[in-house]
Amino acid sequence: MAQIARDSLMTLEAYAKARPQFRAGVLAHKKLRTVHLGDHVTLIFEDELTIRYQIQEMLRIEKTFEEAGIKDELDAYNPLIPDGANFKATMLIEYDDVDERRHALARLKGIERSVWIEVEGEPKVFAIADEDLDRETAAKTSAVHFLRFELTPVMVEALRRGHALGMGIDHPDYQARIPSVPEAARAALVADLA
Repeated sequence: MAQIARDSLMTLEAYAKARPQFRAGVLAHKKLRTVHLGDHVTLIFEDELTIRYQIQEMLRIEKTFEEAGIKDELDAYNPLIPDGANFKATMLIEYDDVDERRHALARLKGIERSVWIEVEGEPKVFAIADEDLDRETAAKTSAVHFLRFELTPVMVEALRRGHALGMGIDHPDYQARIPSVPEAARAALVADLA
């Protein structure tokens, strides 16, 4: 997949004008790419559009217009775009109650390495987590992780032929399983494959 180039980004002024419509389109796009695993874990599968939005939002929030700052954002976020042989996702661990979340994050250490996808007829593929930096401490895991799922050519071809895509988590304190994600989500993810 192509990386986002500097000259393809909107200026701060242009983005301010386009933002309401652009944001609405991205949120609708993300909805198709979001999978809930149980009551407390959400995977948002990233692609060029979701990462472009994230970069534009960071530039807007930080009021970044200097080339060095723009390059830093591109360098930070471009690696989160799938490359055609994998899926990349942001994993959110969500508990509304602060105390419950604190206890859960302590109990769920290692959960980011327990997330998997499964192409029908093929073995599970466990996530490669947090390649940019370690988000786990001796006491707890983080509420946000970045995951990569590497697919074999056989898996890619099977998905293109319509095979089911399952997902789940096998952690001692959190199990979830979806044997087959909804067709709209599966189709959105298959579009990421080169």
